[in-house]
Amino acid sequence: MFLRRKVSSLDNGLRVASEDSGISTCTVGLWIDAGSRYENEKNNGTAHFLEHMAFKGTKKRSQLDLELEIENMGAHLNAYTSREQTVYYAKAFSKDLPRAVEILADIIQNSTLGEAEIERERGVILREMQEVETNLQEVVFDYLHATAYQNTALGRTILGPTENIKSINRNDLVEYITTHYKGPRMVLAAAGGVAHDELLELAKYHFGNLPSVAKGGAPPLPPCRFTGSEIRVRDDKMPLAHIAIAVEAAGWCHPDTIPLMVANTLIGNWDRSFGGGVVTLWAAKGLNYFHLCFCLTFVSKLHDTEVTYSTPNIFLSLFQQNLSSKLAQVACHGNVCHSFQSFNTCYTDTGLWGVYMVCEGSTIEDMMHFVQREWIRLCTSVTESEVARAKNLLKTNMLLQLDGSTPICEDIGRQMLCYNRRIPIPELEARIEAIDAQTIKEVCTKYIYDKCPAIAAVGPLEQLPDYNRLRSGMYWLRA
Repeated sequence: MFLRRKVSSLDNGLRVASEDSGISTCTVGLWIDAGSRYENEKNNGTAHFLEHMAFKGTKKRSQLDLELEIENMGAHLNAYTSREQTVYYAKAFSKDLPRAVEILADIIQNSTLGEAEIERERGVILREMQEVETNLQEVVFDYLHATAYQNTALGRTILGPTENIKSINRNDLVEYITTHYKGPRMVLAAAGGVAHDELLELAKYHFGNLPSVAKGGAPPLPPCRFTGSEIRVRDDKMPLAHIAIAVEAAGWCHPDTIPLMVANTLIGNWDRSFGGGVVTLWAAKGLNYFHLCFCLTFVSKLHDTEVTYSTPNIFLSLFQQNLSSKLAQVACHGNVCHSFQSFNTCYTDTGLWGVYMVCEGSTIEDMMHFVQREWIRLCTSVTESEVARAKNLLKTNMLLQLDGSTPICEDIGRQMLCYNRRIPIPELEARIEAIDAQTIKEVCTKYIYDKCPAIAAVGPLEQLPDYNRLRSGMYWLRA
């Protein structure tokens, strides 16, 4: 299939990027360089609150009118907020691209932000916060950011504290839009059956009047300092401990990002449900929040075949041999955790590279030991065959994830915000292929060896070693 990829810019700095695959559906969206990182303690939660308010009515459409129009088109309208970006996007038939772009422009520029809707949405967000608190993985990652980036913007949550949600008003929302929703900080991205020239004309008509950056330039990116530290929330009534340990990693544009992603693949991912009986062999699920050159989230599942064995022991032996991660082999054989996953969360100028694990209280110490031992092995003795396998998995995951107009549109939007260009797949593959075992050792030594980790843990933590002991596990003493 021949793909037509084009990028243009409006006079006000807004960028328009597309990939036309000629199919009958499309995804179009606005990627905005504004998230919770641009908030302060007083208005933390405003970006997420504003995302909720976008669908509550505009000057020309009530909330009901908007919902009916989207439903009658057979389309989907959605949005999300991260620490550095806010995204609004629509999925529709290709013939409805003009209407989709007009709706996006309307909700971005003409939302009424009515007082009644604000009060109603305040309650919705407070209930959402309660739901998030029941998701222990999200809780742990919020704690991890809070300790790793303490007293900085990245240490705050995306939803904001309860007291802020109760006090955010219309003026806060308007001020955030006025400050951050500028042409140069936006990308209109589209993928699927889209003609770039048509998209460009739509952008000029609907977004051409967006303000450019005001005098003095865009607000500076708040600096965020990494601090090796820990947060422990001990609760012995919980059945399992949820723990994340991470070191500071590279930002999106840093050349070390790709070697760190290969190292991330080497650590891998494992879940206790992978073993036993009639199963599907999952070759690798080991990439979480993958922000390679295009900062995309890679959580892909690759399966080979279904195999039936008459005895679990025969299967377990074969399954362990097929595990691509050394740490997964230890976890499977030693029964030291219920699951673990490696992650690499990238931001503009920093990142978190580490492992999230779920284990019983009695196996915490062993699991932490094996994780740190594997980290040190990456610094000292990783082999070429392991690296070659990890590179192949990484490239495969990268290609399989770009399946459909929505992930491709996300890829376009994020790449344009991060790099101001769409990086070709062959270039990414070449940069991955250039990595060898020596590169992995050097990069991992730079970021892992003898570095202070950030740790967040919730649950029965009596067996979690103290911070000084965990810090000493970040290096080897050689005789």
